[in-house]
Amino acid sequence: MPKGMISREEIDRIVERYDTGNLCIGVLGSHSALEICRGAKDEGFKTIVVCEKGREKTYTKYFRSRRIYGYDIGIVDDFIVLDRFRDIVSHSVQEELRRRNTIFIPHRSLCVYVGYKSLEEEFYVPIFGNRFLLKVEERDVERGQYYLLEKAGIPTPKVFKDPSEIDRLVIVKASEAFRGFERAFFLASSPRDYEEKTSKLLRSGLVTEESLRKARIEEFVIGAYFNFNFFYSPLTGEVELIGVDMRRQSNLDGVIRIPAPEQIEILRYIEVKNIEVGHIACTVRESLLERAFELAEKFVDITKKEYPPGVIGPFALQSVVVPGPPREDIIVYDVSVRVPGSPGVKYTPYTEDLWGFSMSVGRRLALEVREAVKQGRVGDTLT
Repeated sequence: MPKGMISREEIDRIVERYDTGNLCIGVLGSHSALEICRGAKDEGFKTIVVCEKGREKTYTKYFRSRRIYGYDIGIVDDFIVLDRFRDIVSHSVQEELRRRNTIFIPHRSLCVYVGYKSLEEEFYVPIFGNRFLLKVEERDVERGQYYLLEKAGIPTPKVFKDPSEIDRLVIVKASEAFRGFERAFFLASSPRDYEEKTSKLLRSGLVTEESLRKARIEEFVIGAYFNFNFFYSPLTGEVELIGVDMRRQSNLDGVIRIPAPEQIEILRYIEVKNIEVGHIACTVRESLLERAFELAEKFVDITKKEYPPGVIGPFALQSVVVPGPPREDIIVYDVSVRVPGSPGVKYTPYTEDLWGFSMSVGRRLALEVREAVKQGRVGDTLT
């Protein structure tokens, strides 16, 4: 364990002081907090949401736990409202979370607003999953997701190290100038096309020279896009498919609904953005499932070697299904290693096919915690 990082032994000592019969599931009030709270309540846990002032009402008002007409409704039992999410690492907030026997669930917003360094070095609250693996989603991490995919032998799009190498349609993944966690994706088909588009983006202020230097240029793979959402259980040693979804992105989805001639006209005065704003639950042909599981198991295995103890709980392979010959295959272009922002996957058939009832990612996660308590193996699910 590198110096300064929170060790698993330190987390184990915190958990030893917990009343494991009275655990609380905690989450940052953003992204997939409602799904996590619903799942926790379904498995009998109390919930606490850490909110930011100005965006707290979803949790403190509309979905708070209360009793109406004889029914217990709502899913947020308690909450903490902070001036900014980053204040969660303050001593007083951490002490309050530990006092409530809280196990905290990571999602994308926790990583973005609190930061990987703080989660690895300052946040002394048990986290479900591997807190040291979260950073691999970032494209400039030395042993990041692309390194892991390559080491695991998982198919990925062709990468171009320099714009001068572009000889086909590519997608350029650069960070926005003002919101580094959002990507200013754009397409280019040649070095000249790349130069023209980057010049325009630089003039508009959407990207910077630095973000372009760090950008990833990869082949734009033509196929059907799916996110395969998995769950790895350290208790059973098995990978489960929770569900499959596709993204809704603004303002890209609006542009592609316009006929081609009008698209050309409108693109003269707007910038296309790929900001994720929603998801659509979907299914894939059964003959593709075995391949999807194979890739998921490869990813789990490589994370155990590179970031022990590896993946714990939910992760997603963001993929493109491409045609043969000899048969269709799955190309993985991105990975997430925490709760996905797609609660609709509960309504795909895969958890019901396995468990006999539909289960969200949030509930599957809470079920793992409950079973870990029963088996005396809570430490195996936490870092």
